[in-house]
Amino acid sequence: MPCFLSPDMVERMGRDIQRFRVDLFQRKYLPQARAFPGVRELFERIRADRHHIVLASSSKAEEVEHYKSLANVADLIDGATSADDAEHSKPYPDIFRAALKHLHPLRPEQAVVVGDSPYDAEAARGADLRMVGVLCGGFDADALCEVGCIAVYRDARDLLDRYEGSPLAGKAGAGSRQSC
Repeated sequence: MPCFLSPDMVERMGRDIQRFRVDLFQRKYLPQARAFPGVRELFERIRADRHHIVLASSSKAEEVEHYKSLANVADLIDGATSADDAEHSKPYPDIFRAALKHLHPLRPEQAVVVGDSPYDAEAARGADLRMVGVLCGGFDADALCEVGCIAVYRDARDLLDRYEGSPLAGKAGAGSRQSC
């Protein structure tokens, strides 16, 4: 990532800049966040199949708690990871490796990641995980397929509607909006 500040300025002001960024995000943008339609219902469907769910976010722990509450899914998950659980953020695989610890003794090939960015897909691939992409993160299907998604859906509701033919149900991408 390009840096627009001199190393000296980063050294002197980096922590203050980071605190300002966090405060601005939490004050101005976090209150505007809304749950995507169909997330709770998708999680309920996954649980009905006796699968486990771990949230793997690069956000700070308090933001993850906010998102769990916002989406009303705290009672449906087996665990969550945050930036506090990883040395490096996505696209490094650290956060997914931390999430896999919540799923032990499951092996990476038994898990499927649902993510909305190429960074998620790169991190999943680095942890030897398969990933299903959703388009609600602002990236198009081609961008997600290029970095390794095995299937792409419009959003959580679309994935729920096509669940039976999805990789989440153990299918290889059949029935998905776009197989990669």
